[in-house]
Amino acid sequence: MSIDIVPLTGAQRFEPAGHHGVGPVHLFGGEQYEGAVTVALSHYLPGGAADMSPVPVETLYLVLTGTLTLTDADGATHVLNALDGARLTTGTARSVENLTNLPASMLVIRPNPAALPSCAPEARS
Repeated sequence: MSIDIVPLTGAQRFEPAGHHGVGPVHLFGGEQYEGAVTVALSHYLPGGAADMSPVPVETLYLVLTGTLTLTDADGATHVLNALDGARLTTGTARSVENLTNLPASMLVIRPNPAALPSCAPEARS
């Protein structure tokens, strides 16, 4: 048994494809990460966005500060305020945008594909 502590100062920056005006860091994740769950903290500047694309695995969003607009593939919009969450199932297409004049921060939580058992459907695709 162990406890892994990751101070925010030790978080790893990364640049996901299709994100503009977003500054994400892995609190738990990255290339060498072996844990079962990844957690990223994404800071969206005003006008910052993640383009419409499908999520690779089930994904949880938790808005910490500010307001973000989530749009699904059908064009329906969902406004998420501080402490609102959303669950997206594998393959769900979505975009995320900060339409306000204030920054917004969101946790993105998902299984680590590298840690999935080989029998899991996501690991076989």
